[in-house]
Amino acid sequence: MRCRTMSGVRTKLIEARGDKPRSLVARELGITPQALGMIERGQRTPRFSLMQKIADYYGKSVDELFREEHSTCP
Repeated sequence: MRCRTMSGVRTKLIEARGDKPRSLVARELGITPQALGMIERGQRTPRFSLMQKIADYYGKSVDELFREEHSTCP
């Protein structure tokens, strides 16, 4: 079993984006590519309204994308 931390959130966001360029996704979300990159890298926590917008864009729930999975890993 793999431990997930903030890098797990990052992985989920990048996987959701797939092959779409960050610049295209950011433009469609109404944010800068730099802001999207910071969110994906875990350097910025978006406000809830933006989390919801990102989740809606990818057809997922906020929990699916942004909730960290807790485990008993050391």
